[in-house]
Amino acid sequence: MKTHTTGVKSSITLPPEELRLVVSLQARLKARSKVEVVRRGLRLLQEVTDRESLREAYRRASLETRSSLQAELEELDPLTSEGLDEP
Repeated sequence: MKTHTTGVKSSITLPPEELRLVVSLQARLKARSKVEVVRRGLRLLQEVTDRESLREAYRRASLETRSSLQAELEELDPLTSEGLDEP
């Protein structure tokens, strides 16, 4: 077990099925170590989670502005043809 400068031990034991998965991914990804597989998986999970929270924030913002946008568009609708000469 390794102890890093933070004093936290970094060794983990995986159940056999999960270890097989890590080894399989190590071969498929041509990763240098099992630790690299786990690190890449953690980074990917973080990216997906960040993306989902950003998507949810945009969805909420869109819902909050939708009603006011509709009202503004209805208010501006009569002005769309103002100043155009009809033949």
